[in-house]
Amino acid sequence: MSTPKVRVRFAPSPTGFFHIGSARTALFNWLYARHTGGTFVLRIEDTDKERNSEEYLSVIYDSLRWLGMDWDEGPGKGGDFGPYRQSERDAVYREYLGKLQAAGRTYEKDGAIYFKLLGERSEVFDEHRKKTVTKVANTPAVIEDLIRGHVERTEDEDFVIFRSDGNPVFHFVNVVDDIAMQITHVIRGEDHLSNTSKHVELFKAFGVTPPAFAHIPLILKSNGPGKMSKRDQGALIEEYQRRGYLPEAVVNFLCLLGWNPGDNREKMPIEEIIRLFDLPGVNQSNARFDEKKMAHVNMGYLLELPADAFVAHARAYLERHNATAALAAAPAFFREVMLLSQPKVKSVEELPAYTVYFFSDEYPVDAKVREKVMAKGDPKARLRELIELLRTADFGSDLALETAIKDLATKNSLGFGDYQSVARLAVSGTNVGPSITGLFRVLGRDKVLARMERFLAA
Repeated sequence: MSTPKVRVRFAPSPTGFFHIGSARTALFNWLYARHTGGTFVLRIEDTDKERNSEEYLSVIYDSLRWLGMDWDEGPGKGGDFGPYRQSERDAVYREYLGKLQAAGRTYEKDGAIYFKLLGERSEVFDEHRKKTVTKVANTPAVIEDLIRGHVERTEDEDFVIFRSDGNPVFHFVNVVDDIAMQITHVIRGEDHLSNTSKHVELFKAFGVTPPAFAHIPLILKSNGPGKMSKRDQGALIEEYQRRGYLPEAVVNFLCLLGWNPGDNREKMPIEEIIRLFDLPGVNQSNARFDEKKMAHVNMGYLLELPADAFVAHARAYLERHNATAALAAAPAFFREVMLLSQPKVKSVEELPAYTVYFFSDEYPVDAKVREKVMAKGDPKARLRELIELLRTADFGSDLALETAIKDLATKNSLGFGDYQSVARLAVSGTNVGPSITGLFRVLGRDKVLARMERFLAA
């Protein structure tokens, strides 16, 4: 008997911005589909009319596309099991409700429709709720979870499947859609494990073998206890888009939140991740979010971007943030500045502050740096000596400039740093940046000398 083709689904609710935990769930489903040659279904759980928003739905679509997670079936793609928005599937839910009603597995109470469990029933006073409830002597639902292992959960109370307002609840539509869309594997957050016994009971009532379950670990806050929420720093995918992170870096980082390829690699191409990804490699323990590590992964990807790609990525970021002075520069000059900065910045969001002095003569001067530099030795004398040298020095290469400055320092029994610190302060207003010789070369002789003269005059 052949194994059915893998069909997984990601089923977000458009009730808020796209959380990093949702992105990780989507990613693990997408990776498993791509690893097995299966189908990745996007299904929108939009039955909550009060909280749903088309704006939030657009964010889900845009975020998935930005991360490179193309869906095989779903909104905009179609498929044999649509519609793929739950708000458009009312006829399907009514049909399946009719099946339960015909089997005598439902009853109405206080306007709501309840799912009736099988088993011996007894009335018990619940101390916590301070009322008498009906308990059902039900056998435990056995779940052989592909990540958590053997799990047993007992559902011992009937539960609502249609509210009094006539709308179906999450548990019911979730199971019905998984049946109707022939989902083979349900990969979702560990916080859904408590729902699974209800879902298993519904699958059994419909006479359907449940899909394989795989409950992935939660993402914890970077500091302190508890699951990462939408309010936590670094929790929203659109934040990384806005900050100019590379999507392949975000995907790489998300893969490592709860999955291990079996070695200590942090940076892997997506093709390699797809090849290696499998559910047994997913950890049982929760994963702690580490924003510094994510920034480090992103920096690794930035460093390896080809020159043209980095310049285009930088320009796109600066355009989104209206960096008019940089964007007004000649394309060749802009390119040189960006490539000089590429090995030094952790992310493109650092570029506006890091490169400000390249594109304007009106740049801030760090008062603390100025005080420190001017307090040591005779920086004004060093600057005058450097000005005389640079009037005739070769600005054509970093090596030529470096050699000339080193020769000057040797002649005066000084070090390269004695000239570098005051020179950098004079031409950039700070003590950090690209190599001083690269800085000179890209700014050019006239601008470097003018800034040094202005600094001395001030």
